[in-house]
Amino acid sequence: MSDLRCGLVVIGGGPGGYVCASRAARLGVDTILIESGRVGGTCLNVGCIPSKALIHAADLFATARRQAGEGMHGITVAEPSLDFGQTREWMDGVVSRLRSGVVGLLERSGVKTLHGRARFLDGKTVEVVGDTGTTTVRAENVVIATGSRPVDLPGLPTGGKVLDSTGALALDQPPQRLAVIGAGYIGLELGTAFAKLGSAVTLLEAAPTILPQYDEKLTRPVRRRLGELGIGLRLDTKVTSWDDGTGRLQVEHDGKTETLEFDKVLVTVGRTANTDGLALEELRLKMEGPFIQIDDRCRTSMRGVYAIGDVTAGPMLAHRAMAHAEIAADVIAGHANAWDKTCVPAVCFTDPEIASVGLLPREAETEGPVTVSEFSFRANGRALTLDDAEGMVRIVARQSDHVILGIQATGPGVSELTAGFAQAIETGLRIEDIAAVIHPHPTLSEALQEAALAEASMANHG
Repeated sequence: MSDLRCGLVVIGGGPGGYVCASRAARLGVDTILIESGRVGGTCLNVGCIPSKALIHAADLFATARRQAGEGMHGITVAEPSLDFGQTREWMDGVVSRLRSGVVGLLERSGVKTLHGRARFLDGKTVEVVGDTGTTTVRAENVVIATGSRPVDLPGLPTGGKVLDSTGALALDQPPQRLAVIGAGYIGLELGTAFAKLGSAVTLLEAAPTILPQYDEKLTRPVRRRLGELGIGLRLDTKVTSWDDGTGRLQVEHDGKTETLEFDKVLVTVGRTANTDGLALEELRLKMEGPFIQIDDRCRTSMRGVYAIGDVTAGPMLAHRAMAHAEIAADVIAGHANAWDKTCVPAVCFTDPEIASVGLLPREAETEGPVTVSEFSFRANGRALTLDDAEGMVRIVARQSDHVILGIQATGPGVSELTAGFAQAIETGLRIEDIAAVIHPHPTLSEALQEAALAEASMANHG
């Protein structure tokens, strides 16, 4: 057993953990990062990055299949074939390149990385058990950044033909018949991608709607596209049993039971914080249900112990974890910083994409009268030239002074507009401010200006 001492130990090398460790080290804090798997965490290795790579490859294949059929805009090609092994190699290459970049960043920043599982001995001491033995790390400060993992559905544990999102992204071939349990953003993203790659996909959702956190205006284009892709959608449907040997899934809808057959079942019913196995009971931290309670400086109830990202209450998003990481690193290094964010952007990489920043209309209305202004991509030149004009941009503003409270969009590439939406809300812009800014033509961003103009004076193309 060896002993180490440092100013900061960060437990978890995901987006929150590696950003915190790197930033703290560059601010002069002697930092050790502990990671049980590969740096980059779920997001880089088995989540955000490989799933978006899969979605891109699926879009390319689906487009080629359309061009091979009736053709597109005068373009006809031979019937495409899918070498999924090469697709996987490309996906893995993207992940590997980004992970190497993170490793290099940590090394350049002067962070020492320990591979192993960490558990608290007390608020200043962490025991790390790895392949090469046990190391005890004593630190002035500790940041818990262990992230989250997929939730198993009761009676349908992961294994065999039952996959979580990690297992789905590791498949050697798209399954012929795929059941996706859960019509949240992960289920819709992966289900749509596999459908475009040739799988017969059925979405099963216990709730009466897809993406229940959003309103019907945002989800309607996505639901329409599911039908166009031949994806079966069964709402108000509960899974009652599964036989891994026969591939038979029993479901219940409206009091009636039905048996369906699938080659694989993908469970996407949520995620849970990775707080078990850390011996948190040694610290007796204050909790918010399953989450660690923190203040606006990411401090827990124990001095010198911080928590960031998915182990804290709030949306489980990588960019939220990175924002937490900046705060924790600055505070530990003795610099002033605190959480003062007005919004945390959210993006669903569905087809079409959905972006939401700030308050939805129904949420804003609880705080007082609001004005809601929309502009359809069907009147947007760039969307038409992309042959993808489904969707709209919507601005939610306070009625009294037109201060923007929320912006939502659904349509092609709206994920790339989201940072601008967030900036408008964080800086307290009014509808008139957006309307007065020249937006380049032809771009999708013009839809935001047109939505603002519709309320400030009149839309130019509405």
